[in-house]
Amino acid sequence: MYASDSFRSLLKHAPRFDTPDYHLKQMIKTPGRLADFSSGLPGFFFDFSRQRLDREVIQNLKTLAQETKAREMFSRMAAGDRVNTTENRSALHTAARGFISPGLRPEDPRILYDMQAVARKISTFSKDIRNGTITGTSGQPFTDAVVVGIGGSYLGCEFVYKALQACHCPKINLHFLSNVDIDNFGQVTSRISPGTCLWIIVSKSYTTTETMANLAQVNAYLKRHKLLPQDHLVTITAKGSPGDDPANPVLASFHMFDFIGGRYSVSSAVGGVPLSLAFGYEVFERFLKGCGRMDRHALDAPVLENIPLMAALISIWNIQVLGYTAQAVIPYSSALSKLAPHVQQLYMESLGKGVDRNGKSLPCPAGSIIFGEPGTNAQHSFFQLAHQGPAFPVEFIGVLNPGYTKNQVTAKGVFNHQELWANLIAQTMALAEGQDHDLPARTFTGNRPSSLLVLDNLSAESLGMLLSFYEARTVFEGFISGINPFDQFGVELGKVLAATLRKQMAARNHDPSHEFDHPDTNAVFYLKALFKKRIDQ
Repeated sequence: MYASDSFRSLLKHAPRFDTPDYHLKQMIKTPGRLADFSSGLPGFFFDFSRQRLDREVIQNLKTLAQETKAREMFSRMAAGDRVNTTENRSALHTAARGFISPGLRPEDPRILYDMQAVARKISTFSKDIRNGTITGTSGQPFTDAVVVGIGGSYLGCEFVYKALQACHCPKINLHFLSNVDIDNFGQVTSRISPGTCLWIIVSKSYTTTETMANLAQVNAYLKRHKLLPQDHLVTITAKGSPGDDPANPVLASFHMFDFIGGRYSVSSAVGGVPLSLAFGYEVFERFLKGCGRMDRHALDAPVLENIPLMAALISIWNIQVLGYTAQAVIPYSSALSKLAPHVQQLYMESLGKGVDRNGKSLPCPAGSIIFGEPGTNAQHSFFQLAHQGPAFPVEFIGVLNPGYTKNQVTAKGVFNHQELWANLIAQTMALAEGQDHDLPARTFTGNRPSSLLVLDNLSAESLGMLLSFYEARTVFEGFISGINPFDQFGVELGKVLAATLRKQMAARNHDPSHEFDHPDTNAVFYLKALFKKRIDQ
């Protein structure tokens, strides 16, 4: 990308956007700007008219997408090519939707058969749990399920679970045990009844340290309450892993696949099992159809009409050319309150890289900081900085029809949902236009870019499109930047160092006279404090 003519041209365009004529308050007055700088498909609309760009930049971004073969790379991914080059794997999360690319040619013909078999098993199992055919040790039907996993093993599922509740009441309540912090375990167990709770252990290798530590707590909890693991444990793991061992029987085991990474796994068994238990497989299937709809759009739509591809190109323009180092995701919907944490992991773990696909150092690191909070809460949290501090692009999300439509009253002449939209629209205006004032403290420079995603509703199909949009956008941005968006070696160093500290703690637990021996004196200080349960200086 960095050596392409189109990228060099983009760098030449950048300086004029710091001149008064290219301030956003001037550009948004251009007739027809919204029509020219937006795109949509039924139920999903993308408005980027308040981004700091013009037609010339858009044409250069289109050329950049063509030069970097972004759409061709996406097609190769959906066809089963090994686009995850560092781990020599395919990245076939799109195939988990049930929507199959016409060009799909997996090396192992059993891949599709195995994925379909898992889907059928999820459908049957969730139905049997929900209708009480399968019960726990005590013979009581299940009312709750705890998802035990970390990172991609729960973040996407938690987002979709929270969002689906706007339109669907869960029959099985989901809880999430992700943190190895014992307080997280205590909070979860305070909300469940032992005899009516399933525990869903999500780990591809079934060796993830934090998840295995929590599994040990779960097994001890079941034993204390005289409940059998084979009646209360469900595993979602790789075929043949320790979690898929007949010698350690569980209620059910569902397979994960090497070609679906954790942060892209919501539409696999990782999301399929808990979400089908909560809402029924039919709702999960509708969610998959929404994912497939956006997948097909990402595959087929030309560059300037391709919503996730355009979003990726605009992100590259903002980060690599205009120099923004952060992006905010602000959904004006409480149902989408867990979206930002999911996108945070999806984006930052995929794109936070310092080398390209060939292992060569990038001129500057890819990706940016992603954070967010639902509006209008965000307005009373960090929007002071958003308007008057260091600028960062904002991606707003609005929902035209709320999930809850009962018992509505007006305040100041408008309904709650109308008040929400008044604030959403006002924030896009304020960031772009700013305000002149005699008092410097009341002056807003404006010229702060934002986009607006609009969903028709919070249906399962809409949420599927939203999830797939963020996945496709992330993948496109990785392909254009020339990096591998499917590995995550950056998470490993800390785990390796933690293992050495763990050995020190285990030695002290075994022998209280053991002296801590570690080359990092700060580490020794905190190890001693931990065993004293206080810090003395």
